[in-house]
Amino acid sequence: MRSFFLAYSNIVIAAATAANLVFHVLLILSYKKTKKLMPLCMGMIAFGLFYDGLIISLGNTLSGSEGLLSVLSRLRYISHGLFVPLIFPICAYALTKNRKRIVTVWIITAVMIALGVASGFAAELELVNAAGVTRHAIADTTPAWADAVTYLLSFGSVIPLIVSGVIVWRKQKTPALFLSGFLMFAFSALPPATGNFDLIFSISIIGEVLMIVFMYFYQRNAV
Repeated sequence: MRSFFLAYSNIVIAAATAANLVFHVLLILSYKKTKKLMPLCMGMIAFGLFYDGLIISLGNTLSGSEGLLSVLSRLRYISHGLFVPLIFPICAYALTKNRKRIVTVWIITAVMIALGVASGFAAELELVNAAGVTRHAIADTTPAWADAVTYLLSFGSVIPLIVSGVIVWRKQKTPALFLSGFLMFAFSALPPATGNFDLIFSISIIGEVLMIVFMYFYQRNAV
């Protein structure tokens, strides 16, 4: 596995980036057709993941223009904080039609978005190269609170998706939402579990694509 990603990381990232763009378009079209907020939230997450992968893909090309790459990478972390919390209302729409509960979840989401965007501005970035991929990563000098928020959004948002997916699987007889969260978690956990932490982005991006794919299949029936 390691030799494959060392050789083909750039291809994997480029393919995943293109896939996220395709599903962003499909989900936005679903929103325009149904006027439901669930596919809109999913589509915005897909766009955030597309932008994430795009900047990573351009890392080697823009490495000579570190100032520009730094700005684009900063926007990458800000978009992460802006779009990832939209997983929470997706879970809410899947689990309930109770307006008060959904409004409560949106309030929590707004707080998480504010924290996520703030952490994107506060993070200290450093240029790293792993598996032939040049990107800005969060440096050790990043304030502890910003580091904690980034970690919470990366992993804490997936747990509610998995739990919601289990409930939805039982009630609605579809495993799509569960697989969306589980595969994202599995591919994010695989690199550190196998001692390939330097390949975490190259491997976890596959989980990101699968998360969006199964979100798409879920909403196609749900809405």
